[in-house]
Amino acid sequence: MDIKVLGPGCPNCLRLEAMCREIADELGIDAKVEKITDVNLFPSYGVWLSPGLIINGELKIQGKMPTPATLKGWIKSAT
Repeated sequence: MDIKVLGPGCPNCLRLEAMCREIADELGIDAKVEKITDVNLFPSYGVWLSPGLIINGELKIQGKMPTPATLKGWIKSAT
């Protein structure tokens, strides 16, 4: 599974990255979690607001934090 967290390094971006890692570990999913901080790359992923989250190439959310339950559902359904 490929997870990309897009954000310049703000607290929410760091929290989202940590949540992705924790949930993937909890579910026993082998996930590559990549943090993209170069704001010039964000538009190429369709992200205009941070944090942005892409799971297996699909933009899931931008500009706000998902709840842990929502994030867990997205990760489970992407496997």
